[in-house]
Amino acid sequence: MSPSEVSIPAARSDEPADERVRLALLDDHGLIVDSLATWFADHAPDFVVAVRATTWMDLIRDPAFPVDLVLMDLQLGDGVSIESRIRACRAAGAKVLVVSALDDEASRARCVAAGAAGFVSKTLPAGELVALARRAARGERLRRHPSTGNASRESTAAASAPPGSAHLSAAEERALRLYAQGHSTIEVADRMDVGYETAKTYLRRVREKYARVGRPASRKAELIRRAAEDGFLE
Repeated sequence: MSPSEVSIPAARSDEPADERVRLALLDDHGLIVDSLATWFADHAPDFVVAVRATTWMDLIRDPAFPVDLVLMDLQLGDGVSIESRIRACRAAGAKVLVVSALDDEASRARCVAAGAAGFVSKTLPAGELVALARRAARGERLRRHPSTGNASRESTAAASAPPGSAHLSAAEERALRLYAQGHSTIEVADRMDVGYETAKTYLRRVREKYARVGRPASRKAELIRRAAEDGFLE
């Protein structure tokens, strides 16, 4: 039996009613899952994160599944197509909102055709993502949402960046990507072929730029959250 064919249990009816939206977070970056879970817990009391998963099998085998809504990464690298994942969730009664670092029409069309409520970019601020999750949970089909992640718009990113953008340089962005993916500062320096102090300076500047736009990033967890919000984790 293939992973996409695993039997999924029907929704349980022997538990007390809860008005909150039961949410599952599926992304192969555990730090993104944890950061989003924390944000929902702190800022969205109408949601409860019932499942945190980094693989498709972890999601569907979790005793708390099915849920009301799944926030699902497009690419998990497990061999199960996005269409199969969306259809399996929909068959179990869960709505799906695909959240991806990629923002291309072909991927969007595939997800919507398979039954996803919407397809949004990881570049969205967490507050906007929560607002869209609320709409998806209510059964709305979301139209295309603007993002800053399109490669075709990279040349005008500074001019079109949303409020709160840190306006990172190319070197600062690369240092952030590497650091947020779990590399130490020394490893960031090695991969960028720069000195340790230079890599340290890049990361310090990243923190300072986020702080200036009201998005704290002094702690590592906060910095990783900023990277996730702005689409620097893929």
